[in-house]
Amino acid sequence: MLPVSAIVITKNEADAIADALKSLSWADEIIVVDAESTDNTVAIARQFTERVYVRAWKGYVDQKNHAATLATHDWIFSLDADERVTPELNAEIGALLQSDPTMRGYRMPRVSFYLGRWMRTTDMYPDYQLRLYDRRYARWHGLHVHESVKVDTDVVGYLKSELQHYPYKDLSEHLIRMDRYTTLAARQMFEKGKRATRLELLFHPPIAFVRNYILKGGFRDGKPGLIISLVNSYYVMLKFAKLWELQRD
Repeated sequence: MLPVSAIVITKNEADAIADALKSLSWADEIIVVDAESTDNTVAIARQFTERVYVRAWKGYVDQKNHAATLATHDWIFSLDADERVTPELNAEIGALLQSDPTMRGYRMPRVSFYLGRWMRTTDMYPDYQLRLYDRRYARWHGLHVHESVKVDTDVVGYLKSELQHYPYKDLSEHLIRMDRYTTLAARQMFEKGKRATRLELLFHPPIAFVRNYILKGGFRDGKPGLIISLVNSYYVMLKFAKLWELQRD
């Protein structure tokens, strides 16, 4: 089996990091790059691996690419602190790497636990994430938000097993983080030359609700599906409103 280096970047993840690292026990090595946490993240991480490094925060992309450079092995599995590798995903990765894979990167469906259930509707699912990759042919790209791995060949494979995600403790945390993410998303759009129009402010939010609640089946998840669909619509409204605010300055 080809060896795998697991990488995790952290910043004040004391509540989550232990479970994340436990789910990586199958990896040949685990590398944690911590952004100067002020809680017990580093101490907890060192209970699972000696490869813990403290480094000033330089953005998601820079931190993750740096972590990959510290790896001993070329095949990288990148995990966020609020994610877990299931036994099924572990087994599928093991079977894949019994020989040299045909692809240089692999996406996997990510399922989120939110509002008391695993959400397999709305924009939350299947939420494919490219987390297994050969660092010789792939690396992290992005600006402020929504960083992702780009493979040189632009051709990737897909795994069937789910990556588990625990994104928010509750709705309050979701809304607090949404404020930060929409600010970064608006700045990213602005820097790429995007400008908000009145029609986009008017139509994009309701379109987002219809996509989440009707087309992506949020109605099948009862009140949680309705709430998530409304929140996602609000996210879109905030993003374009903040873009409009930037272009006024």
